[in-house]
Amino acid sequence: MTPHDPNPLSDDALRWQLRALRQDTPPSRDLWPALAARLAATPQQAVAPPRRRMAPFALAASVLLAVTVTWQLQKAPEGGALIQREAAALTRDYTGALAQLDTQVQTAPEIAPALHALDESAAQIRHAIATEPNAHFLLNQLRRTYARRLALTQRAAMT
Repeated sequence: MTPHDPNPLSDDALRWQLRALRQDTPPSRDLWPALAARLAATPQQAVAPPRRRMAPFALAASVLLAVTVTWQLQKAPEGGALIQREAAALTRDYTGALAQLDTQVQTAPEIAPALHALDESAAQIRHAIATEPNAHFLLNQLRRTYARRLALTQRAAMT
């Protein structure tokens, strides 16, 4: 039967032909006694415990991990000073940009409360960074707050 046969079989007919092909044939004799005799005749060897070839490497990796963790923990206070310097530079840059925009545009009274709220949020985030100098997420929050403040000021300048 090929895909090009002029009389293809239906699925049911094919299924019946396949079932007819299956025939279980039991062995002519019991095979287990011969297998048992061969297993008994084979000399049994004691299984040697696995050698610990990886033990020196595992010990070296553990020591390296301990040294790295200790080094990183000692290095952590420097990150706080870095975050504080980054926050100060960010504040200086945004203050300069906002000062330029504020001189060009008069603040509309309807957006003044929003600008004030963003300025207060930035001040609170700067205070939090001074309190928790290792909090990276605060620096990201300060960036987002300044970006919103700048975008709102630019939008006011365009209208």
